[in-house]
Amino acid sequence: MADSEQHGAGDPIRVFLLDDHEVVRRGVRDLIDDEPDITVVGEAATAEQALVRVPALRPQVAVLDVRLPDGDGVTVCRELRSRMPDLACLMLTSFDDEEALLDSIMAGASGYVLKQIRGSDLVSAVRTVAAGQSLLDPSATTKLLARLRGDQEPEPEPDALPGLTGRERQILALKLRHLEVAGQGAGAMS
Repeated sequence: MADSEQHGAGDPIRVFLLDDHEVVRRGVRDLIDDEPDITVVGEAATAEQALVRVPALRPQVAVLDVRLPDGDGVTVCRELRSRMPDLACLMLTSFDDEEALLDSIMAGASGYVLKQIRGSDLVSAVRTVAAGQSLLDPSATTKLLARLRGDQEPEPEPDALPGLTGRERQILALKLRHLEVAGQGAGAMS
């Protein structure tokens, strides 16, 4: 039976939770269970548990922690989406990590939010991805886009001469400048 046949328009949104911290799972479950149109159908603390339970429970949305003790939510997202293309994955993480955001997008996640999100906004995020829309954390997205555009400061180059003192660096800079000027003068004469 296809997911669209399994979940009618009046049925609550079925959600699965994956987080290695029990207190986070309980908190998210309490938030979601307070909503009449959303219900938690299962949860897991490890990637291995999630990969077994999610296909069996057929949720519409999987809320996945990015960092797990036995793997990561990005890999879980990729694996689940390959088996269940209609599943919407909402990544929930403590880390404002642009690599994880990009990896999540590439794995097929519909959303990426930070755990600092307000409870009502998390509930809205679940509804958003369940409706087939995308949702990305604004601060993480801004940082990623800046990096992709090359707006960020380049990383400093490693010090090629770490043993030099400040005074020795000044002398070396003056000598290099002198050689550069001398080279320009010689080029002008030839």
